[in-house]
Amino acid sequence: QVQLVESGGGFMQAGGSLRLSCAASGSIVSAMGWYRQAPGKQRELVATITLGGRTNYADSVKGRFTISRDNAKNTVYLQMNSLKPEDTAVYYCNARNFAQRDYWGQGTQVTVSS
Repeated sequence: QVQLVESGGGFMQAGGSLRLSCAASGSIVSAMGWYRQAPGKQRELVATITLGGRTNYADSVKGRFTISRDNAKNTVYLQMNSLKPEDTAVYYCNARNFAQRDYWGQGTQVTVSS
């Protein structure tokens, strides 16, 4: 069993920056990532990172967001720069264990004003 605790969401003006953190406990995980869901839309991938550090980004955030992880702390981060109003969403942390089971955080709201 894996528990995920997110932090770092909030309110920011367009062009600003926010940093999300997600700490995993209970088990070592392999891939970790961030997804988001805006009102009336489906949940979508933002970025993922493997245990070895390989990253993958949605086209909409490439060049603006950076995902990283501290394996010793079992924690993943999402540095979000040059925020846009369309980045407004609930951001969910995801972790996958070595049995390919997915776990989700409770979500953290990010609101970007124009």
